[in-house]
Amino acid sequence: MAEYTGRKGAPHNLKVGVSLFVRKGSQSLWENGIFQNCLFLVMLLRLVPSISEVHLVIGGDGDIEDAKRFVKDAPAPLIDMADAASRLDLMIEMSAQLNKDWVTAFRERGGKVVSMRVGNDYVIDIERMIFDRPNALLVSGAPYNEIWTLQEYENSCSPYYRSVMRAPVRIMPHLWSPLVIDRAIEHDGAGLKFGYEPGRRRWRAGIFEPNICMVKTSHISMLCCEAAHRGDPHMLEHVWVYNTLKTKEHSGFFSFASSLDIVKHGVASFEGRFPFYQVMSQYVDVVVTHQWENAQNYLYYEALHGGYPLVHNSHLIGDCGYRYHDFDCEEGGRALLQAFGEHDGNLDAYRRTARAFLQTLHPEEAGNVKTYSDAIDALFAEETAK
Repeated sequence: MAEYTGRKGAPHNLKVGVSLFVRKGSQSLWENGIFQNCLFLVMLLRLVPSISEVHLVIGGDGDIEDAKRFVKDAPAPLIDMADAASRLDLMIEMSAQLNKDWVTAFRERGGKVVSMRVGNDYVIDIERMIFDRPNALLVSGAPYNEIWTLQEYENSCSPYYRSVMRAPVRIMPHLWSPLVIDRAIEHDGAGLKFGYEPGRRRWRAGIFEPNICMVKTSHISMLCCEAAHRGDPHMLEHVWVYNTLKTKEHSGFFSFASSLDIVKHGVASFEGRFPFYQVMSQYVDVVVTHQWENAQNYLYYEALHGGYPLVHNSHLIGDCGYRYHDFDCEEGGRALLQAFGEHDGNLDAYRRTARAFLQTLHPEEAGNVKTYSDAIDALFAEETAK
């Protein structure tokens, strides 16, 4: 990869931390994407010319030992919030939300604080308010220097952030590396064979939406499989609808699912939550997905990394996969049928397209390093000019 060497007049020897939520007890990197996002951001920050130290800063009720068990082979040293308060020049809030008083004191001594938002906070916050969910609102009154977020949230969240957090918003690249999934596969041993295997007469579909927020639910993905099944009843051997053990108990969801042929014909089943790579290695040939204002997902990248056919409605993954638009489940069904008819014959080209796209996400890609470097340099430009 090309190297970004910085620009003239940039600050030097900055000490930077990224917050990581750690709790007591067992915890997994596969619980949600934000934990991996912390690691990828740290990988990138280590390459920023103006930075001399990068740390993962432990938030939550866990301690350093809990963090070491949670994040094995961490790409940066682990420190606590007290050490961060006196040691760092820049704190990036990521998976652990910072206390308002901590942020205020940190800024008073000259530090900079950025909140990196990698979830659809607008939808999450309004769901908490209108559905009487536990209060954990983003709006804390903490005086951030800047808000960083992703392209997928430019439409739904950027104005929200500017208004309620009273800070400028900057769109940043989404980062991903195969490091975490490759290590997990290696750790699990030779029993797992991750990667698409051509030649099956019928496909097994996997649906992985978490069903905990409106932005990613199983309903449209199920309807895509339903449309494909109606078009060709012999194509799908099974539809695994993961993350639905609680959802299937809801009477409305039960009625919805029971109306579908994939359920009536015994094709679909409703399952718990499992690591993606484990499931794909044994039970799934094609991934069928749906999102609403959440078009950049690690699930997509992991599927593409394995060469698996990905049926999706994202406009932010280039020419990868088999795309349908918006909420058009009938088009999604046609995309699934297209994938079944074409994927094996075009597998080499599919993998090349996927590799080229995934390379643009890598934390060590020069363009990504430059974008983050420029953003950090701009935060300290006033002090540098003095």
